[in-house]
Parts: sequence; C-alpha cells; structure tokens
Amino acid sequence: MSKLVVIDGNSIAYRAFFALPLLSNSSGLHTNAVYGFTTMLLRLLEEQKPTHFLVAFDAGKATFRHKDYAEYKGGRAKTPPELSEQFPLLKELIHAFGISQFELNGYEADDIIGTLTRIADEKGGIEVIVVSGDKDMLQLASDQVKIALTRKGISEVELYDPAYIMEKYGLTPNQIIDLKGLMGDTSDNIPGIPGVGEKTALKLLHEYESVEGVLANTDQMKGKLKEKIIEHAEDARMSKGLATIFREVPLTSTWDELAYTGYEGQALANMFRKLEFKSLLDKMDFGGADTSLASDQPPQEEIQTVAVDRDRLPELLEALPHVDAMHVEVVGDNPHTGYVLGLALASKDTCYYVPFELLREEGAHSEALRAWVESPDKSLAVYDQHRAEVALGWHGLSLCGSSFDVLLAAYLLDPTESSLTLNGLSTKYGLPSLKADEDVFGKGAKFQIPAAEIVCEHLCRKVTAVQSLQGPMKQDLESNGMHQLFYELELPLASVLASMEKKGIKVDVEALKQYGAELAIQLESIMKSIYEAAGTEFNINSPKQLGEILFEKLQLPAVKKTKTGYSTDAEVLERLEPYHPAIGHILNYRTLAKLQSTYVEGLLKEVRGETGKVHTYFKQTIAATGRLSSQYPNLQNIPIRLEEGRKIRKVFVPSRPGWSILTADYSQIELRVLAHISQDERLMEAFLKDMDIHTKTAMDVFGVAESAVDSNMRRQAKAVNFGIVYGISDYGLSQNLNITRKEAAAFIEQYFVVFQGVRQYMDDIVKKARQDGYVTTLLQRRRYLPEITASNFNHRSFAERTAMNTPIQGTAADIIKLAMVQMDERMKRDGLNSRMLLQVHDELVFEVPEEEIEIMKATVKDVMENALSLDVPLKADVDTGLNWYEAK
Repeated sequence: MSKLVVIDGNSIAYRAFFALPLLSNSSGLHTNAVYGFTTMLLRLLEEQKPTHFLVAFDAGKATFRHKDYAEYKGGRAKTPPELSEQFPLLKELIHAFGISQFELNGYEADDIIGTLTRIADEKGGIEVIVVSGDKDMLQLASDQVKIALTRKGISEVELYDPAYIMEKYGLTPNQIIDLKGLMGDTSDNIPGIPGVGEKTALKLLHEYESVEGVLANTDQMKGKLKEKIIEHAEDARMSKGLATIFREVPLTSTWDELAYTGYEGQALANMFRKLEFKSLLDKMDFGGADTSLASDQPPQEEIQTVAVDRDRLPELLEALPHVDAMHVEVVGDNPHTGYVLGLALASKDTCYYVPFELLREEGAHSEALRAWVESPDKSLAVYDQHRAEVALGWHGLSLCGSSFDVLLAAYLLDPTESSLTLNGLSTKYGLPSLKADEDVFGKGAKFQIPAAEIVCEHLCRKVTAVQSLQGPMKQDLESNGMHQLFYELELPLASVLASMEKKGIKVDVEALKQYGAELAIQLESIMKSIYEAAGTEFNINSPKQLGEILFEKLQLPAVKKTKTGYSTDAEVLERLEPYHPAIGHILNYRTLAKLQSTYVEGLLKEVRGETGKVHTYFKQTIAATGRLSSQYPNLQNIPIRLEEGRKIRKVFVPSRPGWSILTADYSQIELRVLAHISQDERLMEAFLKDMDIHTKTAMDVFGVAESAVDSNMRRQAKAVNFGIVYGISDYGLSQNLNITRKEAAAFIEQYFVVFQGVRQYMDDIVKKARQDGYVTTLLQRRRYLPEITASNFNHRSFAERTAMNTPIQGTAADIIKLAMVQMDERMKRDGLNSRMLLQVHDELVFEVPEEEIEIMKATVKDVMENALSLDVPLKADVDTGLNWYEAK
C-alpha cells in the first residue's frame, strides 16, 4: 500500500517557531523554526516511511474566503519578522530533503491538502497522514486518512481517525465544520455565534446534527441561547462555509510527482552546514557526503608531526623552549576517573605527540619532560586547563605555566555559545576543520583507541588549533574589556578548582549507610500508611498505577492528563492534598525516596575507595551567569530547606582527627549587589545600617513601624525581595505566597513605589540590553540576549528578565570566585594547613586543624567581605562544626 504524508507547512512552521527559543547561525540568520521543522521531517521519515510526501504552503495572498468575508483572519498578528525570514530557508531545506512542495494563489494549504486527500480516497489503496496544528483538518479524516495534530509545540502528535473523533467529540469528521460554524474560530477570525463555546456547540450538534439542524429547531430552544442563534443565524452559515476546506483545487502536480525516493546526501549536508545544525550533521548518515560544518572552511593543512618515542625524546627536549601550545587528551567525561591518552605540543613549525606512558617512564629524558610540564617558567596556550590539571593530578603531576586557556576565553566571549569544542571554535574563527572525537575514537560501546599514527595526527591538529586560536581570542578579550576577568579571575580559578577537587571531602560511609537504613524504615512505615489510606496495595513508584488509584478508585478530581495517563507530578499532588489523607503520605514518601536514591545510594557510588572521599568536578564553562556547576557527584544541590534532607550533611566530615569543618556563607549577596548597582537609597540605607532587609522592606512597603512587622509581613517581603532579583511576575509571586494575582501585582507595584531606584535600574538595564544586545556584570562578564528584541512576547519577556537578573547574579558569582582565588593565595602566603574543599553557590566549605580555627575564621571573613569593593558592605557568616551539618 502507498503512504502519503502531507504537512501543513505554515501551521507547523508557526508551531516550531513559538515552541523553540530563537536560534541563529553565525551569519545571523534565525533558524529555530527551520530546526523544529527539520526534526519533525526526520521523525516522520523514520516512523511513517512514506512512499509519497508533500509540504503544502499558503501562498500568502487573499483567497476566495476573503471575498466571502473581508474580515477573514483579520485578527491575526503580523507574522514575526524572525519567522518570515525563515520561510525561504525552510523551502530550500524541503527541496534538499527531496520532498515535493506546493502552493497556489487564491487557496490555502488546507485546500491543497483537502484536494489531495480526496484524490487519495478516490484512488483507494493509499494511506494518508496529514500533519498540522489546525483542528479544521479533522474534517478530512476517513478510513484512509488520519490527521496528526501537534501538541506541546511540535514535540508530540495526537493521531485522529473517524473513530477517535467520535470518541473524543461525539461527531463524525463531516460535523467538524458544523462545530466551527457554531463556535467560530478566533485564530481565523471566524465569528460563529457569540457566547457559544465548544461545550454548547457539541451539545447542540449531538441533538440536531448540523448548523442547519440547529437553525431549523430554534422553536425548541429557550432563553438567551435561542435569541443568539436566531440573531446570528447568517453568521453561523457563513462561519461553516469559511471553515469548510475546498477540495477541488486545480493541482498541477501528478501523483507520481509526489513520490518520495529519499534525499541526496551532499545536498542535505550542505544545507545543514549552511544552517549550522551540527548535532544533525553528527547524527545522520549522508552516504559519505562531506559533513564538515562550514562549507567555506579552509581545507586541512599539512602539518609536520612527530610521534615521540624513547629515541626521539631528546629531539623533543631540545624543542621545548619553542613550544607555545599544549593539549592534554583525557578520555572520559569525568577527568577524575578518565584515561590520559597523551600530550600534544606545538612549536612554530612542528607538532609532537607524546604517549602518556612515555611521560611516566623512568629515565632522565622522561624525568626532564615531567619537570618541564610542572615548571612555571614557560608560557603555554591550552584547551581546558582545569580538566587537564585534574587528570594529571591523579598521576602525581602538576600542570604549570599555562598562560592562556582557549576554552575559558571562548566561554567568556559568549557563554551562550552552543559549541565550545575545538572543532566548533575552529569553524567560528575560520580555521581548518577538525575531526570530531567520535569520528576518531568511536562512541559508547564502539569506543576504541585507534592506531598510534591516527591518534598522533588527530591530537596534533587539536594543538595546532589551540595555537592558532590564542591570537585572535586574546584580541577579542581585550576589545571586550575582559582582560582582568580572564587573567585575574577565571584562569587562576581553574587551578584553584582542580586543587580543591583533588583534595576531595571525606564521607563517613558508615553514617551514610545508617542514614539510609533510617530512611528505609521511614519509607516502609509511610508505604503502609498509603496502602491503608488507599485501601489497596500498589506500586507507589509507578505513575500509571498511582493515577489509577487516585483518579479511578478514589475518584479524586483529575487535574491534568498526559499521553500515557493521569499526571501525578508534585504540582498535581499538592493541589489534591486537601481531598484525601493518602496524598500527604505520598508526597512525604517521594521526598524520602529521592533522598534515598539520589543522595544515599548516589553518594555511596561516588566515594573513591583509596581516599574515602568524594571528588566532585566543578564545571567552569556551563552557566551563562558565571556560576559554577558540579558533577560526579553534584554537591551543589545537597538539600538545605527540609530538615530530613539537611541531615545528609552530617556525613561530610574532616579528613583528619581533631580537624573541623568551617563554612562561610555570604549574607544576601544578590540584594547587596542590587543595592550597589541600582543605588536605591532605601536599599542602601538598610545595608549600611545593618538592618534586617526583609523587615525593612516590610516596614516601607506596608508603611508600618518596625515593631508592627509580623512574621507573615516579613515572609511576604522576603519573597518579593528575592523575586525582584529574578524579575518575578505577579503570577509567580501569587504562587509563592498563595495570594491572588491582584494582591501580588499590588504588592510588586508598591515595592517599586518605595524602591524607585530599583525600578529605574530595571528599566535602564532592559533599555541598554536592547541597545547593546547584551548585559554585563561589574567585572565585565557578558551575556548576549538575542531575544531581547524578539516579536514573540514570551521570548522577549524571558530575555528582559534575564537582562535584569544577570548583572546581579553574575556579579555575585564573580565575587565569590574572587574570594576563592584570594583565599587560596592567602592560605599559601600565610603557610596555613587548612584546605578549601567546596563552593556551593554563596558558601565556601573548608576543613581546618584545631590550631587554625580562629585565624581561619578571621581570614575567611576578611577575604570574603573585601573581595570586591561595593557601596554597601558585604557580609559573610562563618561557623564551624564536627561535620558540614553542624557548621551551618
């Protein structure tokens, strides 16, 4: 049997555009709609395997419907320019896929699709899948024609045939136009009958079958509904006509011309390169086509490579004074457990590959090379110094003398850049392309180390890229005013982080197991309570079974459904909690089960046998705000709010007897940064006088004396204070405080009346972001905001909130990073044995010998509170204890 897939091009393009954030290639072309459309095409080709394929478009001109009703589609907003510019690209892409496309003046895509489905029905033996976001298409469903309507943007589709339409609406496909005739369609400005929604329209059609049947039976109706139907009878007839898809379009394409025979690999690869769809280039099989990302890249140059062995080590040692770039190849995501394959070194005209085994050998030459690696008396460009230092550190080697890190520079120049790989950076800077690591080593189960000459060639090309990138990237850092940020903060921080990670933090494994046992007992008890309340046993961890118990057996109101059944997420359960005693137990069960699986079982897996510690990996180039993130394990999301979760901190202990854990936590650092940046007089006054900022806010917003501020007023003020930093909306605040949106809006408005400097800052920073296209922190860290001028309200609003927040959150991140670098220097200078172990957002964690506790308290407080000079004081709270829990 033949299978035709036909796509409503305009509908899917619109859906893709609004479902995905604005994306653009290096030429500035917006590509998000094209990317979303592409993923749908690929999914359809894989799942449906069509023999015939067509994409139908609106011609963009007036149709016969406009002649019947001048206001047809009159209420639609103008197509966003960011989408309009993508239609030519989209049509070019469809052509590259080898898919037919069609549009015709005077007709809509719906009419083209309707005509095709009629032809397919008449031919027989053809299965048709119509893909659209428009419910009007349901009128085309038949035994041979199924309608795939998109949901959740374009990530999901719901398949309709006549039986499913009857099940869902109680209508036949032909009655869909009657439904539209009665209820209208605001998206197309089809009027229908005012006041008649879907529920009423369905009720009428279930009784009278059609618009004509409804109009013929008004004498059986009563009240306002009868009056409206009689008054707007002509509107209903016209609306039905407007919603009816015309199925006699004079198509010029024949059935055979719609046949799909596949795409030509090179044409599609070229299109993906133009659009810079790197992930798709890497993922797809193009039949041997060239898939290097940029078609105008220079070809790979011949480079002089030397695979160093014992005999050639002396030659390398002689060349070392001329080496200005090095790359350390670490295999594996986690450098703490990764495999160091080797080093690549670049001088002016030659690249050297040194297998790691050779570096570790005994002998004078290998020893001399190790001494050079560890010597600070050199100046090298590297890629990912932090990762290299961590991996080498586990083999007793220090990496010194790196004066430029290409990865760190790329991250600072654009922290929102999607590809910071050497291959991606080479493409961006117009350098010869590199092979992806996956193409050289394979991936997953297919990973293997290839022949030495292949490894040598690959790593030498990498280090050549590092060597070539440092010049233009240094210039870019200078022109962006980032010299201090790079050389005084991020570059030295990389070494500080590597040192912290190598030290690790001790875990009391027995205490952790005991905590897990206690959780297991609690979980067993809660499970019994749930079964008792529900009246039956079931798998609590199965959303499907839980949904059936709650919404079918217990008959609780279903809040929302997913494609697999009832939703039982936390939001749903919290709304249901007042309805049944089982819900509270289920929420508690989930909290404790999360602690058990993520923190108890997860941490036990990460404890390194030879050290008894966990050695996290801080990611320095991930968060666009400049914050650090943490992996293997993630120690930045150790619970703090719930007491049961906070107990997990008890298992983190000093590594030596008689030592203590010391924590230092910035107090309200983001609000202090906001006070400095905004220069708001009231906010600054509160911090200069060391007042409780939330009490002060409550006093000013509610207009009461300090003695009149109760706990609820302070709680509301606190929510607003921290919400303002993130550009909170009235809806967000209403959810946080469980108040109405009107009350929340009034609260926010009053806040801005009182703190006028904050409002002025918010207005000014958004204006500046629109003008410059980016915002900066006090230390000149940039965050680009391409969506700040987007026509899409949601995209633009998110960018505006980001513009307000980034200078605050980013500056706070910069300050604690400065404190880390300065603290490392102070401890070395003063000969202290104490160790800095962790950074958790605004908190630093140390382990300290008893004799250094007082000096460390004073030193840490001094460094953190003076890391950066602001117009309001920074404040750090310092505590100690026998474990991390006690030190908070």
